[in-house]
Amino acid sequence: MPSSIQIVDFNPFYAKAFYDLNHEWISRYFVMEEADEKSLGDPQNYIINKGGHILMALFHGEPVGTCALLKEEDGVYEMAKMAVTPRAQGLHIGRLLGERIIERGKKAGARRIFLVSNRRLTTALSLYTRLGFVEVPMPPSIYERADIKMELDLEKAES
Repeated sequence: MPSSIQIVDFNPFYAKAFYDLNHEWISRYFVMEEADEKSLGDPQNYIINKGGHILMALFHGEPVGTCALLKEEDGVYEMAKMAVTPRAQGLHIGRLLGERIIERGKKAGARRIFLVSNRRLTTALSLYTRLGFVEVPMPPSIYERADIKMELDLEKAES
């Protein structure tokens, strides 16, 4: 990892960057939904205070990427809100964020990490596959744009 890229824990100083980075990609491909506004507008209460984590990627000290881990129930987490600004794409920041958020999940006792996405996001789906996620049946989602669910079984991955 180039020394110009750092992966750091979220703190309230990064709240605007967390919102802006996600708003940037969601608005480019889809529309912001009520569920986005709730989680992005109050990450401390919606994600962190419920047992989740948010990581920020800094490039020369500037926030250029983010990824969250939302606690669903004991042992089950959702990887969500992964975003890398277009000007920092190609630096493998998404992979770094994904690897670190999976490590964070393992430390938190995750047995399974899932995500929901959209089939149009082929670059993201390719990254998730490289991180070990596999497609599973798609249940109803709170997001209209979600049309694929992927899961990483950490118990299988370690055996």
